[in-house]
Amino acid sequence: MADQLETEIPFPGLPGSRSQLAVPISGCNRLIGVLYVESPADLRFGYDDEDALVAFAAQLGAGIHVLQVMEGQDETPPAASRRLPVEGAPVVIRRYVANDSIFLGEDYLIKGVAGAIFWKLVRDYVSHQRVDFTNRELRLDPTIRLPDISDNLEARLVLLQRRLDERAACVRIEKTGRGRFRLCVQQPVKLVETAA
Repeated sequence: MADQLETEIPFPGLPGSRSQLAVPISGCNRLIGVLYVESPADLRFGYDDEDALVAFAAQLGAGIHVLQVMEGQDETPPAASRRLPVEGAPVVIRRYVANDSIFLGEDYLIKGVAGAIFWKLVRDYVSHQRVDFTNRELRLDPTIRLPDISDNLEARLVLLQRRLDERAACVRIEKTGRGRFRLCVQQPVKLVETAA
C-alpha cells in the first residue's frame, strides 16, 4: 500500500504552460525566492514584461528584507536582564553532534534544529555569560543550519520552551519582547559534546 503513494508533490502551475518567465527575488545580496509567471499562450512575455517583473521582484525583496530586520527589533526596549541565583550541583548538558540530540543529565530533551538552537544558547551562556537573545541572530547563525525555506524558527522555539517546562529543567526560556527572549539558568551547567 505504501509503495503506491505519490512520493513527489507536483509544482503549482498551468497544465499546458507555453510561456514562462522567472526572476530572482533578492534582499541584501541574498536569494530569498523566485518570482515566476506563466501563460498558455506562445511567446506571451516580452522585454517589457521582464523589466516589470525585475522591478517588482526588487521591491518585493526590499520589503521582505525590511520585515526580517524589523522582526529582530522591538519597539520597546528588552526587559531588564535579571540573573537568577545559580546554585547546586552542575547539570551536564550533552550534545550528540551527529543529529544535535540534547540530553540534560541522563534525560533526553530534544534533537535536530531545536537541539542546535538550544546548544547555541547554552554555549553562549557558558562562554560569554549571555542570557538575552533575538530571533534574528538565530536566523543568521550558520551553526544552527535552519532550512532556507520556511525555517519555522518560532515554532521550534515554542517546542523547545515547552520541553524545558515539561521537564522542570534548570534552564528555561522566557519571552521578553517581540523577537526577543531570555535564557534563565538556575543551576550551574557543564557542556559535553559527543561525536557519535
